[in-house]
Amino acid sequence: MTLEADRVVIGLISDTHGLVRPSVHTALEGVELILHAGDVGGADVLTELRTIAPVMAVYGNTDAPGDPELEETLVVERGGVSIRVVHGHLLGSPTPARLAASYDERVIVYGHTHRQLLTRLGGRIAVNPGAAGPRRFNLAPSVARLTIANGEPEVEIVALD
Repeated sequence: MTLEADRVVIGLISDTHGLVRPSVHTALEGVELILHAGDVGGADVLTELRTIAPVMAVYGNTDAPGDPELEETLVVERGGVSIRVVHGHLLGSPTPARLAASYDERVIVYGHTHRQLLTRLGGRIAVNPGAAGPRRFNLAPSVARLTIANGEPEVEIVALD
């Protein structure tokens, strides 16, 4: 039986491009932290996401790299699991294999492609939560929830309205 103290839930979001859909609030309800993988689209997005939980964010190719609220990359440890957050654009077209070759963390969160993708690489996970902002490229908007229980990460992609 998992004790609540051994369970961490983190919201994963990317490519908001200035829009926080109302359904994001429901999809990320109860998370203790939100990790934003870039193309934020302005400080108003971070302010609104902070009404759900604390936010850490990286910049994407459409964000200003000098924004003091955005990092180039983040490394976070929660529940005994190391998590890397990048937008992915600095690798060209990010793929799970390219990300895994570039970073050592157990979970790699990225964006840029707008395509939701969950890939298991041995004991590691690469996840693109999809684009949560304006609908583009005929792809459905989404976010993800990363749950770490007893040191084991699991990811669920959550479709948005």
